[in-house]
Amino acid sequence: MYDSKIKSPETEALFHAILSLKTEEDCYRFFEDICTIKEIRDIAQRLEVARLLRSGDTVASIAQRTGASTTTVSRVNRCLHYGAGGYELVLGGDPK
Repeated sequence: MYDSKIKSPETEALFHAILSLKTEEDCYRFFEDICTIKEIRDIAQRLEVARLLRSGDTVASIAQRTGASTTTVSRVNRCLHYGAGGYELVLGGDPK
């Protein structure tokens, strides 16, 4: 069983709420209410950065292509190599 550093009753309630969503429209409605537009775009950008890193693109080309800072690209890269395996779960890789 995974032992998360962020586990709390509040995060458990959040994740149960997310898991209750059934459609893409449900996701749009929920995330538009709970997050700012910038937060949603930042999360989407990080996922795209992870996808590009996994496909072998360079930090510089990813930063230029996505508009993400090289710091963000490097952080996502660290998560891909040393994180909890979450990106791999959604990108179809082998989670830790």
